[in-house]
Amino acid sequence: MRLGVRAHDFGKLPADELAGTIAAHGFCCVQLAPPKAIAGFDADAGRLSPGFACHVREALRRQGIQIAVLGCYINLADPDAARRAGQLARFKEYLRYARDFGCSVVGTETGSLNADFSFHPGNRSEEAFQTVLSSVCALVEEAERFGVFVGIEGVDRYVISDPPRIRRLLDSVGSNNLQIIFDPVNLLSADNHQRQDDIIRESFDLFGDRIAILHVKDFVVDAGTVRSVLSGQGRLNYGLLMEHVNARKPFIDVLMEDTHPATVDEGIRFLRSLAA
Repeated sequence: MRLGVRAHDFGKLPADELAGTIAAHGFCCVQLAPPKAIAGFDADAGRLSPGFACHVREALRRQGIQIAVLGCYINLADPDAARRAGQLARFKEYLRYARDFGCSVVGTETGSLNADFSFHPGNRSEEAFQTVLSSVCALVEEAERFGVFVGIEGVDRYVISDPPRIRRLLDSVGSNNLQIIFDPVNLLSADNHQRQDDIIRESFDLFGDRIAILHVKDFVVDAGTVRSVLSGQGRLNYGLLMEHVNARKPFIDVLMEDTHPATVDEGIRFLRSLAA
């Protein structure tokens, strides 16, 4: 298991300091969203360069850390066409510089018809699917030019919300430059969490070959709501998940979420015990 973490879970720091802090916990890879993680880099549109990418890449590499994913979270379903176009342009910039960061995957969730990313009942509609499809096709076309991947993460409350919809998106785009960032907890809700085993199995059956990155956390059900928690502190069937991961995706980058520097080592011990 190649174990990593979201870099911004350790704060917003200069690149060298951030790298040392993350390496001290034994991680070998990160998901990096520069405006969230790199001090002095507060906005990214039009600010990336090969030099900046090299600076960050080398700071992490000196500590034995690889950038597994560049996080560029945008709203692919934003109903305002002009606003959506600006977000797509920002994501395309990350695709163009991904190789300079030493990375091949730029990732995002798909978003909502609400501009603030909150749930909208229309997210389940055909119109919303077609908006996201158009956005993803534009990003994949750019990814193909630069030999990198768009990583899409399904989330229950967003437009691409369940395994069949993820499979439909893959089939509709029809390009291997579209890959999946798989987080089983993000596909769970108050309505379906009791079916988590079926959802994990269905995911690997439908798109296991296209999973490029695994996100891991855990979940509890609190007052009828699914709430995410640190790995090992909830109800996720990690045995079933890791059975499929080990069989289908050996040495995949496994990135922890919902971590904090004060508690992350507990989650690390749990995940490494599974690997052992």
